[in-house]
Amino acid sequence: MGVFMLFILLMCFKMFSLPADEYDHHYYEKGLNFDQDYTKEKQVTVDHAQPVIRFAGSEIQLVFREEAHGTAKLVRPSSVALDKSFTLNTDGKGLVALPLLQIPKGRWRIVLEWTSNHKNYLYEKEVDL
Repeated sequence: MGVFMLFILLMCFKMFSLPADEYDHHYYEKGLNFDQDYTKEKQVTVDHAQPVIRFAGSEIQLVFREEAHGTAKLVRPSSVALDKSFTLNTDGKGLVALPLLQIPKGRWRIVLEWTSNHKNYLYEKEVDL
């Protein structure tokens, strides 16, 4: 009986010691928007609009085929607190530079959402910085 009680106490302690961001708080909203996101991701494939991602010193360079406006997010899977957002506005050559100052090294996911020629796009890629 004592061993069972100790087991239950250990499980309770472990459950309450997990970080608060172990699950997605916006699960329901993302489920409702899944079709819209899927359409945007498919549009990238149909139009061959996948941007080129290059690492140049202390920045990430994104090269788009055409003029693009939107947002870029660097998402850290292990910590929501480290996520960063940037505004995308391409120059004349379709280039956008995102600074990597004060961003820890490790695994990141780049989420790009942009509009180009009145079409909406969504592209995600995992990278190691």
